[in-house]
Amino acid sequence: MKELWLEIAQNTSPTEKDNLLKLANEACDVILEDTKAHNHSNACDICVLNNFDEDNLIRLKRESKKVALKVTIKGKEDENTAVKAAELLTDYIILNCLDWRVIPLENLIARTRGKSKLIAEVSNAEDARLVLEALELGTDGVLLKTSDPNELTKTAAIVKKQTPKIELAPAKVTTVKQIGTGARVCVDTCDLMASGEGILVGCQSAGLFLVEAEVHENPYVQSRPFRVNAGSLSLYTLASLQNTRYLSELKAGDEVLITNRDGKVRQANVGRVKIEVRPLILIEAEAEGKKIKVILQNAETIRLVTVGGSKPVTELKAGDEVLAHMTAKGGRHFGVSVTDETVIER
Repeated sequence: MKELWLEIAQNTSPTEKDNLLKLANEACDVILEDTKAHNHSNACDICVLNNFDEDNLIRLKRESKKVALKVTIKGKEDENTAVKAAELLTDYIILNCLDWRVIPLENLIARTRGKSKLIAEVSNAEDARLVLEALELGTDGVLLKTSDPNELTKTAAIVKKQTPKIELAPAKVTTVKQIGTGARVCVDTCDLMASGEGILVGCQSAGLFLVEAEVHENPYVQSRPFRVNAGSLSLYTLASLQNTRYLSELKAGDEVLITNRDGKVRQANVGRVKIEVRPLILIEAEAEGKKIKVILQNAETIRLVTVGGSKPVTELKAGDEVLAHMTAKGGRHFGVSVTDETVIER
């Protein structure tokens, strides 16, 4: 199993740090702070050395300490230092490869395999994927240096191959009302969705409805499992586990979250966004004591996901239950949650 280490950047705000630590407790193996790293799996600390000192390293190993050595790879001499540390049975070698990333890693994977675990420093999920695939075998893990909870979530999905989850709650429909025509957005993704999968949208950031992809066959229209007819262009949607965007902002190449009825989420890229004027329908519901709303196209192919299936918006009535994601309290500033802000959304 690959390991995920986290080093929180010094410029991280208190709110971001709290979010990072909450995520880290679930997804990370090790949290690195200064010269000490804490391993969650066996509740032990790892001594982190910033410089190679053979005598110190031997002493720590004799004391049965777990040791990690940081090595910045600028050339062959630094590679040799890492190899020597591995031969002394250093538990972890944390590598910063600067401008040359792949070749030094391939060399060290070949020269140290089975002696020490190689942990590569990265700053984003894309680099994590690259180092984990170097020389096919990849490094034994990554040390993510970030202040961004979104980057930790994406990196965890790559390193641990875990499927993130969000909570969905039953929302009882209270009102279904035709409201005339308006601009609605179809989100065509670069992925295929299955029954029970779709995109979360809502009039308020506090409550998002799960709109199912067009996966169902019918006599009049072919299924389009890459598409979610997501509703009014002013609706919120989740672009990540932490951030929202307006449907009107989405464009080809952007990322959106696909969610299923069990709350499992995965990221997909937008292939295109299609905005057209269509008849609309307003749906109001109550969940966890809150009233939430969504505006969708008034057509039989648009369906809200339920616990056991899905239901066309044209058949919805008061008392029906659909699935919704109730977000944190507070407001949003350019899509970022601000929990202490007072915001009233109607």
